[in-house]
Amino acid sequence: MPRPLLRAAAVLFALAATGPALAAGCGNTSGGFNAWKQEFAAEAQRAGVGQRGIQALMGASYSQGTINADRNQKGVKYALSDFIRIRLGSVDGFAAQGRKRLAADRDFYRAIEQRYGVPAGILIAIHGMETGFGRNMGSTPVVSSITTVAYDCRRSAFFTPHAIAALQMVDRGMLSASQKGAFHGELGHTQFLPGNAMRYGVDGNGDGRVNFYDQHDALASTANYLRAMGWKPGQPFQEGTANFRVLNEWNAATVYQQAIALVAVRIGG
Repeated sequence: MPRPLLRAAAVLFALAATGPALAAGCGNTSGGFNAWKQEFAAEAQRAGVGQRGIQALMGASYSQGTINADRNQKGVKYALSDFIRIRLGSVDGFAAQGRKRLAADRDFYRAIEQRYGVPAGILIAIHGMETGFGRNMGSTPVVSSITTVAYDCRRSAFFTPHAIAALQMVDRGMLSASQKGAFHGELGHTQFLPGNAMRYGVDGNGDGRVNFYDQHDALASTANYLRAMGWKPGQPFQEGTANFRVLNEWNAATVYQQAIALVAVRIGG
């Protein structure tokens, strides 16, 4: 189903090294994409992107699938009951899956809540709703999809910082040049856009690196993001609370927020 772009993508990744006068142009067809990549490479280099990132940019392809998805977005207009049926199947079934995941990794979720204040139920609900607990993290190369929407004139200003961030992630070994994600460059278990992955990514499994395709890193980063957006540890998260409003920073659809809060209570933690 279509997903609103105002999710973890809401905070832009700042680029102090570039300015409007130096920015690459944009286009609305595939015809100018290769020429744009040459322009964008210079912009990316000014922003500190190194050789590996530039090579990834040069290897990127125009993603028509991304453009088709972008043009066909219709938002989320379902009633909550319909949204749950379509996205989750049922509250009871979804929550049962979540409780099994919690039981299998309880120490991890306890440590994350102690550090960031975000309960397991919220994180597990987001994980399941975003990617089916990692089963579907997308089928489009991240670098191709994010550079395509950065090139596309419709929202070039919004996506350009995320495209730079994706190339920086390649430089730092956080993302492979061929790694796949969703149509707008969302990546990993909980579908961060690259700028936010760079800003809020944390090492959740203790191996010294940040990898959003590792479940523990992705969930720890999600908790870090929510805390940065104002999550209040130990406080309720049902509709009308301050924590429920924080969920709007993750996804702007009210039914999405309602579903997260509803199933999180059933999952517990």
